[in-house]
Amino acid sequence: MRDWINTAARRVPTWPLYIVLTLPAVAWLYLGLTGGLGVEPIKALEQELGEFALKLLILGLCITPLRRFAGVNLLKFRRMLGLMAFAYVAMHLLVWLVLDVQILSQIWADVLKRPYITVGMAAFILMIPLAVTSNAWSIRRLGPAWRRLHKLTYLVCLLGALHFVLLAKGFQIEPLVYLAVVAILVSLRFLPTPRRRASAA
Repeated sequence: MRDWINTAARRVPTWPLYIVLTLPAVAWLYLGLTGGLGVEPIKALEQELGEFALKLLILGLCITPLRRFAGVNLLKFRRMLGLMAFAYVAMHLLVWLVLDVQILSQIWADVLKRPYITVGMAAFILMIPLAVTSNAWSIRRLGPAWRRLHKLTYLVCLLGALHFVLLAKGFQIEPLVYLAVVAILVSLRFLPTPRRRASAA
């Protein structure tokens, strides 16, 4: 099964996935314009874009544990998932800035006053250098520093999940599940691989 997945993954090009992963945003925008997102379409659009970005970040986090512990190699899709996650976070932020708040002074006040916005904005700012350097030229140019820089991905994912938890009104299970999943996936990075555990024993 593992070999079959690895063989199939090598044959799948990444560029069609950019198109496929853009379709949900197009669908939500259409629903928002046609009244399909309920009585508060702007809030609903914000939530859908943000939650989908978090899902993409989680999928990206799954790639390394799958390779280390299951031998499933999906590394070729990690850059695509990261860039699409950044695109959805940017759209999420743009909807909030342009359609929701609209007043420039209020935006800065909200960033300072509301913890969930502060955390979300911090995650977005940290994603910018990751997105800018997600190319072969940056990997060659930065060398070992590129790997150190992209370890920020773990912090971005934790901040994104925390943003979702803080955003939720009252006690809600779903945001906590996202946070727990992210925390588990990040912690797996610090576990030795089965081969290392066997040699240590």
